[in-house]
Amino acid sequence: MTTKNKKSANTENPVWFITGCSTGFGRELATQALARGFRVVVTARKPKQVEALASHGEALVLKLDVTDLGQINAAIKAAEKQFGGIDVLVNNAGIGYFAAIEEGEEKEVRRMFEINVFGMSRMIQATLPGMRQRRKGCIVNVSSLAGLRSAPALGFYNATKFAVEGLSGALLQEAEPLGIKVMVVEPSGFRTDWAGRSANESKKQIPAYAKTAGAWRREIRADSGKQPGDPVRAVQALINAVESPKPPRHLLLGNDAYEGAMAKLDELRKDFSAVEKIARGADFPKEKSSKVK
Repeated sequence: MTTKNKKSANTENPVWFITGCSTGFGRELATQALARGFRVVVTARKPKQVEALASHGEALVLKLDVTDLGQINAAIKAAEKQFGGIDVLVNNAGIGYFAAIEEGEEKEVRRMFEINVFGMSRMIQATLPGMRQRRKGCIVNVSSLAGLRSAPALGFYNATKFAVEGLSGALLQEAEPLGIKVMVVEPSGFRTDWAGRSANESKKQIPAYAKTAGAWRREIRADSGKQPGDPVRAVQALINAVESPKPPRHLLLGNDAYEGAMAKLDELRKDFSAVEKIARGADFPKEKSSKVK
């Protein structure tokens, strides 16, 4: 455990707890939050990779693997002891995986679910008691455009992010009446090393999917480092959204995210409208009211 100050004397600035700070969005978010004077719990599976951030402000650096419930409980306890409570939880830790559905390796898929879904839910469950007691807080779940629309080679990743969306929607309805905000962040392609580092791919590749899953996989890999999204601007937008008087429930980040999400809405509306008669006809017939004349 590393902290700039052994005891926090500042009780005014918000406390942000961020998972997955080694690289990408997590690291940039921790850097900018500290620069704004926030008190920040900076976590990573390998703390040495983020220890330098402790010199940027009032930071508490902790070892955290979100698949380890013991580490989660210890980290939450340390954060609350150091700062008195957690104002903003950012569930950023996550990995990717490229495979056509038929190519999927169960071990790899389960590992991704453990991090992207169960790791997130464990963090939420461990943080909520303190937020409920104080009747305030904000939970930010980092999803993806892939949580709103599917793509070849990303089916299993889509499944984890669709789960993030579903869980977040229910949490919103449960937690908002208790004074706790919930925000889902849905980025498109950004210049992080997600595609190059954290996203494994299936060792089994079937030629029949070369023009679908294979083509998408190659395109995503080739585009790594050249995506249109700027992580610095994205993090600025995220922080500003959380700090706003009324944080949005969904925060799309990137032109591709906005356009892709709107196109998906149009697709759904078209598909649903086409089966409206069938859908409405599946209920029991409404009983006709009998009126005495």
